[in-house]
Amino acid sequence: MRISSRAQRIEPFYVMEVAKAASALAREVAHTESPMVFLNIGEPDFTAPVRVQEAAAKAVRDGRTHYTQATGLPALRERISDWYLQRFKVTVPASRIVVTAGASAALQLACLALIESGDEILMPDPSYPCNRHFVSAADGTSVLIPTTAAERFQLSAGKVQAAWREKTGGRTGSTRGVLLASPSNPTGTSIHADELRRIHAVVSGKGGITLVDEIYLGLSHDPQYGQTALALDEDIISINSFSKYFNMTGWRLGWMVLPLPLVPVIERLAQNLFICPSTISQYAALACFDTESIAEYERRRTEFKARRDYFIPALNALGLSVPVMPDGAFYAWADCSTACKKLQLKDSWDLSFEIMKQAHVAVTPGRDFGTADTHNFIRFSTASSMPQLKVAIERLKIFLETMK
Repeated sequence: MRISSRAQRIEPFYVMEVAKAASALAREVAHTESPMVFLNIGEPDFTAPVRVQEAAAKAVRDGRTHYTQATGLPALRERISDWYLQRFKVTVPASRIVVTAGASAALQLACLALIESGDEILMPDPSYPCNRHFVSAADGTSVLIPTTAAERFQLSAGKVQAAWREKTGGRTGSTRGVLLASPSNPTGTSIHADELRRIHAVVSGKGGITLVDEIYLGLSHDPQYGQTALALDEDIISINSFSKYFNMTGWRLGWMVLPLPLVPVIERLAQNLFICPSTISQYAALACFDTESIAEYERRRTEFKARRDYFIPALNALGLSVPVMPDGAFYAWADCSTACKKLQLKDSWDLSFEIMKQAHVAVTPGRDFGTADTHNFIRFSTASSMPQLKVAIERLKIFLETMK
């Protein structure tokens, strides 16, 4: 059977490959005194609040399970619009909001609508691996630009300007725009609004597109960050999700905010590719914005911050240094090069499997997230409970001491 070159360009998602290995080992040690602690997957340990669960059940009981508009329930688009105004003091008309089958569908739709074959999209290195594969699936090319801790592992306007390629002569490819994430996976760091404004000025000045993945925006912990890119310009495309802040990972529901002329284009693509997002999930999501639900989400956000405030200093004390304190999300991007050297291991891939086998803590090596020094980093997810994080730190301490 002949496999398309497009499919062959897509690399394995190593986060999930590691997760499979961790799950297999977890079954072996499940009934021991040292069951597996999972710090490898970016999924909140919280599930949807009671009101959201009840709204889903009611939708089923009431028979509200038929197709909706491809752009989503009008009432849900209005609720999202209200959330932007209440949370961020930004006016985003419901007419610019398209509800999607997860943020993944939103990114796919945006890439298909805006990227031609050979177009280049600039991204920071490190960054979330699936984002570059959405570009590749649209026959574009992702260009990873190395970033540093001093830059908070985010792009700068200067680097965007320097990397931008115009279409001249016989050149087939040229830069189409940027795809950023704020807060970012794997680093948990955000772009300062002033720098994002400068980046967008460079991009828009060249007629390009600025896409910003904001799926962790609700989980911001630092007042100098945590503002939506939509506050800067209506031409910015924002991708968001009900998975992270709203704790609905498996419900597969997200949304995107678009310049108004792009909405019918995205709607046409969505009609053909997805028909509509999950109807039950949409009716459930309406309850996310109830006062009681928002209060619960804010309580959980405080808990995520407490986990960060415990876990990052504890990692630093073990010599797994986190060069930039995350201002959002629930990740720790830790430099493990010193540990690898002491333990005579090649890189974070080998170290991750040793930690998994010896300490029974599942973590994610940096391999997925780019090529610029990512082999020296491990991503920890602090989406697990505080007791689990404390167990993990104690096991890591014993592992590092024993393996010396």
